[in-house]
Amino acid sequence: MMGKIVFGEIKGIKDGHKFEGRKEMMQGGFHRVWARGIDGNGKEGAAAIVLSGGYVDDEDLGDEIIYTGAGGNHNGEQIEDQTWANSGNAGLLTSKDQGLPVRVIRGHNHKSQFSPKAGYTYAGLYSVVDSWVEKSKSSPFKKICRFRLIKIDSPAEGESADDERKPKNSINDNPGNDIDHPTKEKKRKPVTVLRIVRETIRALAIKRLYNFECQVCKFTILTKGGRYAEGAHIRPLGKPHNGDDNTNNILCLCPNHHVMLDKGCFSIADDFLLIGGVKGQLIVHPQHKINKDNLKYHRSCHGFD
Repeated sequence: MMGKIVFGEIKGIKDGHKFEGRKEMMQGGFHRVWARGIDGNGKEGAAAIVLSGGYVDDEDLGDEIIYTGAGGNHNGEQIEDQTWANSGNAGLLTSKDQGLPVRVIRGHNHKSQFSPKAGYTYAGLYSVVDSWVEKSKSSPFKKICRFRLIKIDSPAEGESADDERKPKNSINDNPGNDIDHPTKEKKRKPVTVLRIVRETIRALAIKRLYNFECQVCKFTILTKGGRYAEGAHIRPLGKPHNGDDNTNNILCLCPNHHVMLDKGCFSIADDFLLIGGVKGQLIVHPQHKINKDNLKYHRSCHGFD
């Protein structure tokens, strides 16, 4: 029986870690399934994938991977169409929509300059940034599900992976039922490949608390992988604003109201009345404690005070 799915880094296993075989990877929940390349499901997301050489369509560029989904493959040939309903493919869609990090492992049978000569190597955490359907190279009349993954930067100096990706009340601890509001030191990390919009664990906790419904209009976007909303910081991160990446500084918004908040088209009073270009009242869950100093800062920045 498989243990609980675990997202993000696993303690004691860093980039470049060597595994002799799949059985070793199953220990500690690093990759819990013996015969499948994707560890995950549509409800929770995908926590890990293995590049094992089973799909000729896989493209490995190091920090960027074009990954072939699961299903319909027999001895390297695509004999059936792949579908988004496959549990592994559905899991990767959920990871894309919710910004969940995916552990990538390369096997010795995977044809790539980055693959080990024997066993398996941990390649680090990646974000799923795109998904689509195309025809298979091995069987042009069969469809395959494709995913684009981009490597997530390593933690900044002085910051552990546990600090960044596994805070107290993290995604692995049923977020939304017991939300903390710590003051986390602000650290900015450069993105060397491209800018990835990757949700933090705290933003995901807030979105789940609201069932991915906008706190302004209650709208949610229904995607192939489920419900979608965005985590919006009231006081922006980074200089010169120096906002905190904490639940008390994050709102669950639809893309439109996220942009409107960032652009100062509207702001929020201390009693959560919407002011400016949007009228009404901000929806606030009893467990969501919003820092009103951040509301004041936002109003001041955009001329509402």
